[in-house]
Amino acid sequence: MPETKRSPEDSLRQKAHYEHIHDEYERHYYDVHSLRYREEFILDPIVSGIDLNDKDMLDAASGSGHNTVLIRRRFPRVRASGLDISDAACATYRRVTGGSAVQGDFTQPLELGRQFDAALVIGGLHHCVVNLPQAIDNLARLVKLDGVVLMMEPSSDGVFENLRNRWYRGDPYFDAPTEHALSHDELIRLSGGRFRAEVVRYIGGPAYFLVLNSLILRVPLGAKRWVAAATWPLERAFNRLNSRRAAAAFIARWRRI
Repeated sequence: MPETKRSPEDSLRQKAHYEHIHDEYERHYYDVHSLRYREEFILDPIVSGIDLNDKDMLDAASGSGHNTVLIRRRFPRVRASGLDISDAACATYRRVTGGSAVQGDFTQPLELGRQFDAALVIGGLHHCVVNLPQAIDNLARLVKLDGVVLMMEPSSDGVFENLRNRWYRGDPYFDAPTEHALSHDELIRLSGGRFRAEVVRYIGGPAYFLVLNSLILRVPLGAKRWVAAATWPLERAFNRLNSRRAAAAFIARWRRI
């Protein structure tokens, strides 16, 4: 995992970048087909065997709240709150979910005055690379003992990592200095024994790129219906391989210990 150093401008840079691409990001990452991907390939494996009903959950890097909505479909009595670096995203989270959300930077020490039974971090930690130890420390302090962290992040352990890094540097939808893919094993080591990995799966076949990440590959929204139909069986087969070297991303459930 590349080492990075945090500067005072990093947070403002990441916030400005996200707000600049927000509208296009929203259309591509939260359309019906992308939400279906999240439900089947991300959430199904990491919430299997747990019950979040009547639990307090922090949706970290919550964006507009669509992941919270998906969690509520499974656990209608979950008490969810959002946290995001973008004030605009927090406002949209409140509107979409009806819940509370606060602005916060996960690369700085956070004190929310409470702890949670669960934290949901879908694609958020790889935006915290300028100070990953602080981001993991925040998770450890915000999640109660025996609580869980549910996550999905792009994986740096695959054979295509060099190609991905070149893409990050050349694509305006990425901010290469403040984001890159992550190694699951490095993340769990950063926790210093405060978390135990209960579920780790490596995913990311054709539907991951062409459906979930349609914005990055410039797949027209109008074509996603047919692209999803063609790639879903291939995605299921690919993800059953659970191949660290071939996969583009990982999903995990950690237990606070």
